[in-house]
Amino acid sequence: MKRISHLVYLVIVAAIFAGCDSDSTVMYKNITGKAGEMVVVISKDSWNGKPGEVLRETLAQPHAGLPQEEPLFDLINVPHDAFKDIFRSTRNIVQTTISSNVDESGIKFTDDVWAYPQATIQISAKNADEFEKIFRENKDRILSYFVQAEKERITMNYNDTYERAVFNTLNSEFDVTMKVPPGFRIMEQKKDFLWVQFDSPEITQGIVVYSYPYVSDSAFTVDYQLPIRDSLLKKYVPGPTDGSYMSTEKRLDQINNVIKHNGNYASEMRGLWRVENDFMGGPYVALSELDASNQRVINAFGFVYAPSKDKRNLLRQVEAMIYSLKLNNQADNDKLNQQDIEIQVEG
Repeated sequence: MKRISHLVYLVIVAAIFAGCDSDSTVMYKNITGKAGEMVVVISKDSWNGKPGEVLRETLAQPHAGLPQEEPLFDLINVPHDAFKDIFRSTRNIVQTTISSNVDESGIKFTDDVWAYPQATIQISAKNADEFEKIFRENKDRILSYFVQAEKERITMNYNDTYERAVFNTLNSEFDVTMKVPPGFRIMEQKKDFLWVQFDSPEITQGIVVYSYPYVSDSAFTVDYQLPIRDSLLKKYVPGPTDGSYMSTEKRLDQINNVIKHNGNYASEMRGLWRVENDFMGGPYVALSELDASNQRVINAFGFVYAPSKDKRNLLRQVEAMIYSLKLNNQADNDKLNQQDIEIQVEG
């Protein structure tokens, strides 16, 4: 896309988190390590055996919707006797105990054990087979826990320091709010359409917000959404050369899931975008949310352009931004959502 600036993100990290117990005040460290890193505390034999296999199969599976394969998490296996202070402040930790001496098998989720904001789980099992059973039964919950923790850490950075011009425009013109970091610029604004973008010499991150009338639940299907999105991208998001414009890459299937966001009916779509008549492209994530009170669908389409660079963490940053979307009339939607729930229960 057209580049207009070379600003650098101002990233604000969480300050020291303090907690108290009955004996003393515990000062928590800030988390350490890179975004997406995860320490797995496990014996060498277990890491090379079935427990390690099921851990890698789930936690290091390919991230959906990226042009090149990147894992969901970068796993660092650490033997129990090497799990010292240097590793204990890592942002994501999986601790394993696999022994016939285990009294109670199971899984435990605990926040902020050694640092803040930290996500840890502890899995105890009497043997490898039991470990596999416990992990597979809880794998969706485990994935959701760590993915959500990564998203919340990013969102924390934008709570107090964000681009006011973008926030205020969405608030006044679209009746929604969204927080993006300083450095995002408004590239194009039309009725029910806004394109904002951050550029550096090496990366581009952009978000397109638009709305259309809600007619039925088909408004959240791929076949309904793509023609609307692509028509707007063609009209308002030009590429770097004459006659080029942004569009969805359709040679690969889009990944679309119905979800809830802020209690509202919504869908999340992932895939790749491209520039027609040029050679640019990259991954995207899109959130479409029902504003039932106004009978419209609000869409936030976030994309990344970072040739020759890993894109997982850059896409997660954009994802955190679009998921900060909030409807100004959410209280009205809450009432309608509650009515729907009551009707379903009565039915």
